[in-house]
Amino acid sequence: MKFIIDERIIEKFPSINIGVIIAKEINNIGTSEEVLNKIKLIEEEIRKSHKSETMSQHPKILAWRKAYSDFGGKPKENSSSVENLYRRVLHGSNINHINKLVDIYNLISLKHMLPVGGEDLGKIKGNISLTFAGENEQEVLLLGDKDARPPHQGEIIYKDDISAICRRWNWREAERTKLTESTKNCILVIEGLHPVEKQEIESATNELKELINKFCSGTIKCNILNKEVKSIQLL
Repeated sequence: MKFIIDERIIEKFPSINIGVIIAKEINNIGTSEEVLNKIKLIEEEIRKSHKSETMSQHPKILAWRKAYSDFGGKPKENSSSVENLYRRVLHGSNINHINKLVDIYNLISLKHMLPVGGEDLGKIKGNISLTFAGENEQEVLLLGDKDARPPHQGEIIYKDDISAICRRWNWREAERTKLTESTKNCILVIEGLHPVEKQEIESATNELKELINKFCSGTIKCNILNKEVKSIQLL
C-alpha cells in the first residue's frame, strides 16, 4: 500500500508540500481535555486576530482559493477545510469533540492555518492517490451527506481503489474511511502551497506526531512529499 502524488498535480502545483503521518496500533478511544482546552485557547486568539470579512485575503487562505479555482472548484461555495474551520470559529461556533485524532488534527489546523485531514487505513483498499478525478469516478458518500455523488471530472481528489476518500482536494472527506474511536492504523496529511514553505510543514507535522504519541500512543512515522519525493510506502 502506497501514498502517491500524481505527477500532474506536481506540474500544476509545484510548490506543494504534504506532511504525512502514518500511525499504527493507536488508541483513539476517549477524550483529551488538554487538547480540547488548547483548541478553546486558539479559538479565542483567532477571534482576536482575524475578521471574517477579510479572511479570504489571508495569504494562506488565498492560496487554497486560487488552487480551487485552478481545478474548476468554487471557493466561495466549497471552501478549503482550513477556511471552513476558521469561518466557523469567527462566526462564533466552537470546534466540537469528535474523537482524539480528529481533535488533535483540528488543533494543528487551527494553530498553523493549514489543511489537515486523516483516513482510517483499515478501510482503505489499494493505494491512496492525490490525483485529478476522471470521467467515470464512483459515487462517494461524504461526511454529513444523505446521498452519494461522484466527483466532477477534473477536480482534485484523494482516492483509493474503491472511490474518492476526499473531494475537491481537502473540502470534505468520505464517510467510508473516516477516523473513529475504533481506528487502529491511520494516515494524516498536512498540506501546504506557496507561501507555505517545506520547513513550516515539517514543523507542523512533527508537532502533530508528538501529540498523537502523547494522547494515542502507537508507532508513528513522518514523511514530507513534494516534487522531489512523490510517493511513500504506507503498510
